[in-house]
Amino acid sequence: MRFARLGPLGTERPALVTDGAVFDLSTLTADVDGAFLAGGGPARAAAALAAGTLPELDPTGLRVGAPIARPGAVICVGMNYAAHAAESGSAPPDVPVVFLKTPNTVAGPYDPVVVPRGSVRTDWEVELGVVIGARAAYLDSPEQSLAHVAGFVLANDVSERTFQLDESGGQWSKGKCSPGFTPVGPWLVTPDEVDHTALRLRSWVGGEPRQDSTSADMIFPVAHLIHHLSQYLTLEPGDLLLTGTPQGVALSGRFPYLRPGDVVELEIDGLGRQRQDLLAWTPERAADRAADRAASRAPEPEVVR
Repeated sequence: MRFARLGPLGTERPALVTDGAVFDLSTLTADVDGAFLAGGGPARAAAALAAGTLPELDPTGLRVGAPIARPGAVICVGMNYAAHAAESGSAPPDVPVVFLKTPNTVAGPYDPVVVPRGSVRTDWEVELGVVIGARAAYLDSPEQSLAHVAGFVLANDVSERTFQLDESGGQWSKGKCSPGFTPVGPWLVTPDEVDHTALRLRSWVGGEPRQDSTSADMIFPVAHLIHHLSQYLTLEPGDLLLTGTPQGVALSGRFPYLRPGDVVELEIDGLGRQRQDLLAWTPERAADRAADRAASRAPEPEVVR
């Protein structure tokens, strides 16, 4: 199944997306959130769809929000592809490198991204995101991990490299936490719909190819990451785990960094496609990014196909 959230920022409506139609889930749940995912919501949605009791929803003109409500935590893994570690000037890690992003970085897949004030090194990172569906703490083995997964999403781990690396004090989060720096979606796709171990990840800037890899190239696969993280923190339903990006980012030195006017597009097989317009920072946008984000909407075919 594919879940989405459609409508203005803050008032998105939960939806179920099929190949031919979009269905309103408002009669089953107020949102696609941790409570829905952990409380049997996907099974109830499937049953309602099969019974024909879900009303259809016309997505025309509706903004596409992040397919999960604001998560309690956004947990990220760095340098999880050997080639990306190399282009970053680092050896592949022996254990997962972990950092956090703030929940207000999560945005819709077509919302614009504001280049932070003073930034000259804003970068893109296509990533496979994992949405947690059941509480995970001190798992005994990686084999237990996937039972705690609600589904998978496409994400862009937008980064400001000067903040991340030069002004960080050794912690990466300064360069990761500008509002809107984690576009997610368009869909949350349940595990039965995709083989998360072999998904093609791609990105483009201005229509020119940048990244092209597969999740099979991860150093630490999804099951390993969830098990590993559960030894140090508790993953809660609705949390978002970003699993790292492949080579082909601006940090490599092969491509220019993003600037206002650029367009970034990203795609993962089976999880949909994103597009973000890069906007210049202004005091007005800093005070009211919601107006920019609510004004954006998806190309219609992305919602239903």
